[in-house]
Amino acid sequence: MKAEREKQIKKICHDIPYSSGIYVFYRTDEANIRRAYCGQAVNLCERCAAHLAEYDHIALSLKKHGFYSADNPYGWKLQFKTCSKNELDEREVATIKQFADAGFQMYNVTAGGQSTGKLVTGQYKPPKTYREGVQIGRKNMARELSHIIDTHLTVSLKQEKQNNKVSQKAFEKFNELLEEGK
Repeated sequence: MKAEREKQIKKICHDIPYSSGIYVFYRTDEANIRRAYCGQAVNLCERCAAHLAEYDHIALSLKKHGFYSADNPYGWKLQFKTCSKNELDEREVATIKQFADAGFQMYNVTAGGQSTGKLVTGQYKPPKTYREGVQIGRKNMARELSHIIDTHLTVSLKQEKQNNKVSQKAFEKFNELLEEGK
């Protein structure tokens, strides 16, 4: 999967290296608003490809809008500049400022850099992990089931299972699941 994502990145930016540098995803949307996201990477190709597997705001936008092509004029484009690892923070901050000054709405949450005391420029929401997503889905499902049962149904054990301990435990577990949604 990683190799497939790297192949996608190489397709839109064929000369992107596996060395350190700064990258910028940018696009102009249907309303002619210019948008961009700038990041730094120890390995440019790998990091840009990693965005395609994430679920943060830029990754979701990359998935939603796709990459620029003749058929997709509002898709994302990618550019990069290589630099040494010790220059990454300084170059990232400068590139974010350069794009913002040029009128791009930045997807970046901070003004760049990996050092402590980062300046937060946007709304920060911690990215959701797979497990957190599953928990949220479970809670939403429990909430929906609870509403349907309260509104339309009566749930109880079958008559022949009333005295069955396994069935009673399953019924308790079901009710605990429904409680997660409240």
